[in-house]
Amino acid sequence: MKLPLYWVDAFTRQAFAGNPAAVVPLTDWLPDALMQQIAFENGLAETAFFVRTGPGRHHLRWFTPAVEVDLCGHATLATGHILFNELGQPGNLVTFDTRSGPLTVRRLEQGLLEMDFPARPAAAAPAPPEIIRGLGATPEFVGKARDYLCVFPTEEQVRALNPDFATLGRLDVVGIIASAPGRDCDFVSRFFAPRVGIPEDPVTGSTHCTLVPYWAQRLGKNSLHARQISPRGGELFCTLAGDRVQVAGRAVLYLRGEITV
Repeated sequence: MKLPLYWVDAFTRQAFAGNPAAVVPLTDWLPDALMQQIAFENGLAETAFFVRTGPGRHHLRWFTPAVEVDLCGHATLATGHILFNELGQPGNLVTFDTRSGPLTVRRLEQGLLEMDFPARPAAAAPAPPEIIRGLGATPEFVGKARDYLCVFPTEEQVRALNPDFATLGRLDVVGIIASAPGRDCDFVSRFFAPRVGIPEDPVTGSTHCTLVPYWAQRLGKNSLHARQISPRGGELFCTLAGDRVQVAGRAVLYLRGEITV
């Protein structure tokens, strides 16, 4: 069986930056085990698979090299980019039915694509010993939602983190977010998810479902400019809209190809 595959760098204006995702359009679902094998073989943080279910509507699923996940921002952005720019999706709005409910991607001006996700605020929580040992630093605030949110006073402290991934991987969460006020943006972050096969994710849309409610409250504004300061780096434009978070960014096609399974 031959399947189309696209490789997209998300949350960036240029190739070799942002977060790479594979996108595989399907006419019908493959067995779960096969999709997991494809994601493992791709070796990217996420591989997205989608099946069209109606005009402007698709069922979308995301796989890391190790597991299927409930929400992935950069692979959703990548899928929207492929639909609009490679597969002739009409109009400016596409809806994805997912394990996190219906999600939309809207095409804006200047190459921006805006996703609409459920907010996932973090509740203040005690810091497990694995967080302090795993990050090698003590946050000034720790909260927990799907992930642990660890806030530090300065961007430099977040940049300097050198995590012990074996220790962080013992925490019973998808991952650990480290964040701080930004020098040239509202806030910065890094995301470590060794438990699901991603030591450090280059740019993570889904973590902003937790980051945006925190920083909107702390900074007293709902429109936020964010950077993820992994080695590849990425830029996000975010809005808190009640119990929803809108995350916008750009994407670049790197590879257009075909796989044989």
